[in-house]
Amino acid sequence: MPATAPILVLNGPNLNMLGTRQPEVYGADTLDDVVELCRKTAARFDREVVAFQSNHEGALIDRIHSARGMESGIVINPGGLTHTSVALRDALVIPEVPIVEVHISNVHAREEFRHHSYVSPIATAVIAGLGIQGYAAAVEFLCTR
Repeated sequence: MPATAPILVLNGPNLNMLGTRQPEVYGADTLDDVVELCRKTAARFDREVVAFQSNHEGALIDRIHSARGMESGIVINPGGLTHTSVALRDALVIPEVPIVEVHISNVHAREEFRHHSYVSPIATAVIAGLGIQGYAAAVEFLCTR
């Protein structure tokens, strides 16, 4: 697979509610704003982004499976599945591509249960607390590595 293959941007449960859900924590930007930011960032490197969001763990896992041989890297904000899903973690190793875990808020400054991630140990990089700019940083990292 060429390094210029698209980058998959995955968003887990409740991220479709960005802009309306707890704006004091997650800001006023919407998921469409996130996707547009990722596309603009990738375009600076003549790259493309494919975006997918689901509130269903199985749908995310199926999409990760289909990334194998198709996408060159994954940016993922697993939402609450970060802290609960071994199945999601296991799926993320299947495509054999670099993974950047992104969180809009600083999960380490929040509730104790948010401090553990099943994804972090298999991620190439982890970005937390930069707001939606964390997605741009993740895409840029994957475009330039």
